[in-house]
Amino acid sequence: MAHVPQIKIPATYFRGGTSKGVFFRRQDLPEVAQEPGEARDKILMRVIGSPDPYGQQIDGMGGATSSTSKTVILDKSTQPDHDVDYLFGQVAINKAFVDWSGNCGNLTAAVGAFAISGGLVDPERIPENGICTVRIWQKNIQKTIIAHVPITNGEVQETGDFELDGVTFPAAEVVIEFMDPADGEGSMFPTGNLVDELEVPAFGDKPAATYQTTMINAGIPTIFVNAVDIGYTGTELQKDINGNADVLAWFEHVRAHGAVKMGLISDIEEAVARQHTPKIAFVAPATAYEASSGKQISADDIDVCVRALSMGKLHHAMMGTASVAIATAAAVPGTLVNLAAGGGEREAVIFGHPSGTLRVGAAAEQQSNGDWTAKKAVMSRSARVVMEGFVRIPGDTF
Repeated sequence: MAHVPQIKIPATYFRGGTSKGVFFRRQDLPEVAQEPGEARDKILMRVIGSPDPYGQQIDGMGGATSSTSKTVILDKSTQPDHDVDYLFGQVAINKAFVDWSGNCGNLTAAVGAFAISGGLVDPERIPENGICTVRIWQKNIQKTIIAHVPITNGEVQETGDFELDGVTFPAAEVVIEFMDPADGEGSMFPTGNLVDELEVPAFGDKPAATYQTTMINAGIPTIFVNAVDIGYTGTELQKDINGNADVLAWFEHVRAHGAVKMGLISDIEEAVARQHTPKIAFVAPATAYEASSGKQISADDIDVCVRALSMGKLHHAMMGTASVAIATAAAVPGTLVNLAAGGGEREAVIFGHPSGTLRVGAAAEQQSNGDWTAKKAVMSRSARVVMEGFVRIPGDTF
C-alpha cells in the first residue's frame, strides 16, 4: 500500500513566559491553512499531537499540559499603526478541537521577538541597540498589545538576568502592555456587578450551593471565587488538585455555570467546546506557603494568593491573561480579588501562585455611568527560542 509522505512546515518552538508553543508565519503554512477552517485546525492538531486518547501528545510537539499545547500564527498587520497580527490557538489534548476564543498572555512575550526575527517588523523600527517597541494586534480578542523587546547588535536579545517564577533559567526581560484589556463590546463586569451570587446545582457528592463570585472580562474572561468558600486555602499546588478527577469535574461544572451567567454561552453543555474561556480561579488573603520549587513565600512577599485552572487543570504558575484579570480586578474596590488583597485603591498587585510570585500593574477607572474600565495592564515576562526549523506532519493530514 502506498503512503503519503510527510510534509515539512517552517516553524519555531518558543518558550514565552511560563508557556511553550509552536509559532508560524501565516505565509509559511500550506495554502489551505492560511485561512481559518477545518484544514488549519487539523494541521495544528497534528503538529501538537492531538487528539491523543493517552493524554500524552507523544506523537507531536505538545507537552500534555495546557501550558504546552499551544500554537501561534503571525502575519504582517492589517491594522493601522500595528506591526503584526497575532492569532492564538489553544489545542485540546484529548479532543479534536482548537479553541480560538481567547489570547495567551504568556506566549505574547515571544510574539515581538518572533515578529522581529521573522521579518514582520519594518527594519527601520529596529534599533541597533536598545528596545524595539512592537505593536501587536491580538486577533482573537481584537486588542492592542505593546511588547518592549531588547535588541543587541541588531538582533533580539534573549539572554539576561531577569528571573520569572515558574521558569527555571533567567533570560532577558520583555515588558508587555495590554492596552484597554477590558471587553470593548460590553461592561468589564458582564453581569453589571462587582460581586455576584452564582447558584451551582449539586454535582457528584457536592450539594447545591450559592457562591460569591467576581466575574470580569479583562485580559481573559475569568470567574473568581473565595478559596475558603470552596474548602481551600489558596496555597494549593498542582498535586493537591490535579490528581482528583472528581474535584476537576466539579470545577468544570462551576465554570460552565459561570460562563452562562457571564453570557459567554447559552447552555452549560456548550462549555465543552469552549475550554479556554472563561477561566476559573480562587483567591485568599496573603498567606505563607512553599512554592512548587521549594521556594518559601512569605505573607509579606505578596498581597493576595491566587490559584487558577486552565483547560481543566490547576495551572503550574499563572496564565498571562489571567494575570491581567487579577490585576484589573484588584484595582477595583469591592471585587473579591480586591477584598482578599486588603481592599482600597491600588495600581499594582503582587500575587502568589503555585510557582512563586508575580507583580502586575493595572489602573481602573469608573465612568460616569458607573461602569468600570481599564487603560492598560503591565507585566514583565521573558521569552527565548527553544528550537527552529521545520515541523513535519503526514501529507494526508488535511
